[in-house]
Amino acid sequence: MPTLPWSTVDIPAPDAEAFVMASRFEVRSPADVPRFFLKSLAAWKQVKGAPGAYGASLVAQPLRRTFWTLSAWRDEDALRAYARTEPHKSIMVRLRPTMKDSVFVFWRVPASQLPLDWPEARRRLAERAARS
Repeated sequence: MPTLPWSTVDIPAPDAEAFVMASRFEVRSPADVPRFFLKSLAAWKQVKGAPGAYGASLVAQPLRRTFWTLSAWRDEDALRAYARTEPHKSIMVRLRPTMKDSVFVFWRVPASQLPLDWPEARRRLAERAARS
């Protein structure tokens, strides 16, 4: 399972709060996996220069056609600005037809809890998926 481990982009103030997003994407076909993975890398690279980003990680399970993201931001506005900025904006539009399923969860944590770990993110994603 290829993993891009947590990459710290910016270090928040010790008393700050982080806005967290975790996602799970499943593509429709094994043929969609290479394209989705390459586009995911481009979006992950974009996070490294995004204003308000604290850090991110990506897990790819190509044989399961599943991709997971975990990121922390200064606030929701910073995350939304990133999503509306190129190349992420175009990536979302171009990959939408290849998607079988996607799940997103958002929560806040004290900045002192960064970097984030995957078990908590996966738990939250599983709970969200079960409610859908």
